[in-house]
Amino acid sequence: MSVLDLPALTRILRENAGADESVDLSGDILDTPFPDLGYDSLALLQAIGVIQRDFGVQLDDDAAAAETPREFLALVNGAELPSAELV
Repeated sequence: MSVLDLPALTRILRENAGADESVDLSGDILDTPFPDLGYDSLALLQAIGVIQRDFGVQLDDDAAAAETPREFLALVNGAELPSAELV
């Protein structure tokens, strides 16, 4: 799995949950709470679905409860890959 970084996360959020034009997502937002960025838990759930599909990871419910991008990225990048099926 590739490491999910902040630019990729903001792109996924913008593409799937929109963006509040009054919020600058290109600045230092790692420790800014998601509600201050215009994203709620539903937006995170949408992002989680995309990340699980595109990055091939399984995320638990803790990811949707992340309060900041830094916390979310740590949970995603620490996620385990699904176990391969033995043939």
